[in-house]
Amino acid sequence: MHVAVPGARFHHTVGARLPERGAPPRVHAAPRLHRGAVGRRGADAPVRPAVVQTESEVEQVRGLRYEHPVAVDAVTHDELVRGLDQSFDHSYPPDLMRRRSLAWSTIGVIPGGASLRDAVHSYLSSQVIGYFDLSSGQLVFIGSDHPSPVERFTLAHELTHADDDQHFHLARINDLEDACDDEGLMASLGAVEGSAVYFSLQVAEQFFSPGDLAKLALGGGGSQPPGVPPFVQQLETWPYVDGPPFITALRSEGGLQEVNASLERFPASTEQVIHPEKFPADRPVGVSVPDLGPALGSDWKDLDVMDVGEEWLREALALGLDRGEAGTAADGWGGAQYRAWTDGSHVAVLLETGWDTPEDASQFLDAMGSWTGDRTDASVGGVAGDDSSVVALFASDGGTLAKLVAALR
Repeated sequence: MHVAVPGARFHHTVGARLPERGAPPRVHAAPRLHRGAVGRRGADAPVRPAVVQTESEVEQVRGLRYEHPVAVDAVTHDELVRGLDQSFDHSYPPDLMRRRSLAWSTIGVIPGGASLRDAVHSYLSSQVIGYFDLSSGQLVFIGSDHPSPVERFTLAHELTHADDDQHFHLARINDLEDACDDEGLMASLGAVEGSAVYFSLQVAEQFFSPGDLAKLALGGGGSQPPGVPPFVQQLETWPYVDGPPFITALRSEGGLQEVNASLERFPASTEQVIHPEKFPADRPVGVSVPDLGPALGSDWKDLDVMDVGEEWLREALALGLDRGEAGTAADGWGGAQYRAWTDGSHVAVLLETGWDTPEDASQFLDAMGSWTGDRTDASVGGVAGDDSSVVALFASDGGTLAKLVAALR
């Protein structure tokens, strides 16, 4: 369903953790940065030979020496999950995730009734095989004193995080999380996880035996965890997929100095990670959706608001369109935000997107129109007087959609 939005002008303003996946090319479990209170190895605790060896290997490929020793603990899966759970409520507050689940299911990117919080927890508890704690500087991974090739790869990945953190203060990611800057946080993870994957692969290529490389390729796979919608799975794995090519491109263009620059000043958008040539100059244009709650009715209140980037839109479109078509339609992103409202029984969502050119906007408009298809609870159209903007409306039912359209007039 297409609808033109008459006279609607939206005000434009400029506006952890690292649990780890397993080893490429068959890695579906993710390592990620972690913020939490976990016990640290004592100063007099022995340093495992495997850790000393891997630290040396990481220093050689990364070109950065550790400024101080890294606390490393090899743990069981249950111990790792308990460590992740310590900061889970901070990173995924129950009330926010409940409200966001309603907004996303109304848009149609997750099934109705799905819980984002449960989905993310299922993903982390089943797929994560190591993490680097930003608060304590401790590295935790599933392993032993005699790590397998997969465990060595995970150790190299996490030790890259530790090396990067000591030089570039990766805990700045926590500031983005605390500010609810979802797009900025995701873009930063693209650079941080891209670095860890890229340099851990360098360790494997330079220091693993042919036999260990073969075991690595066979031993890092994993199936999709139950209860995790494909959209959530794609967003969780994205930093490990598009991050390494981003780092590769930067190193090819400007060497390690350019790679370091991406950690000193994180990418501002997932667009910059997907298109490295846009880093760092192409800054996003802020989009601010006004509060339509009063126009919807006295019982309508804010439910959720989120800035969304090229990657979010690309994965959303890929749920109903060919992946190549979805990628083409999301290319040219300039900025986007959705805002959602509820009266307790119904949900209304307005997504506004800004594009680099009118042609980019038209391309997205057509793709979003195909994606929404014949839904009676969704519509998409241009913005009067602004041929570089596209607005999509979503609602819990057709009557609520009509009310949202009326609120825009």
